[in-house]
Amino acid sequence: MALTEYQADALAELVNIGYARAAGSLSQLTGYRISLEVPRVSLHPLSEIASMLSPAAQTTATAVSQVFTGPVSGNALLILDEHSASILVDLLTDDTSEFEFWPEDRREVMSEIGNIVLGACLGVFGNLLKVNVSFSVPLLHIADAQAILQSTTVGRENLSHGLLMLTQFHVRDQNVSGCLVIILGVTSLDRLLQGLGDWEMRSIRN
Repeated sequence: MALTEYQADALAELVNIGYARAAGSLSQLTGYRISLEVPRVSLHPLSEIASMLSPAAQTTATAVSQVFTGPVSGNALLILDEHSASILVDLLTDDTSEFEFWPEDRREVMSEIGNIVLGACLGVFGNLLKVNVSFSVPLLHIADAQAILQSTTVGRENLSHGLLMLTQFHVRDQNVSGCLVIILGVTSLDRLLQGLGDWEMRSIRN
């Protein structure tokens, strides 16, 4: 299964709306202007997602995950490599601990960053489908990308595909690479793509 050109462009446009909201919130939180590029969106079997990430993220990554439930359900993750995660967290804390041994305050900051980005983007999808989507408490993971993906989908055999949205944060003259992964089962994926079609029709009529 692959996205059509329209579906990929429409998803990128929707996620970009969410990213703009998230960037505004992060800019207020940090005191620095943060912007995010329009994401590149693609659909892959879940088993292929880890190999699509940067080599740095494949080796050591930090991720914030949230389970979402409703008419469309699945798992959403913001995944950053070690360097990128440290840049963002450094904006909000003076601690300089080694990545693998982050103290609680740095972990809480990273969880809040993920919560802001994921909440903004998932909220856009909820608005698209005109449904209420509930979110779990965000969880922080530090491991290699494959281990993170496996740990966030264990016991949920119905999850089969991932929407991969690669982007860059721009902050204080630095580029921070990251990605948003939305993991869905076939039924939820079909509903999301149907929602895109309905959104297109509404846009044409308006």
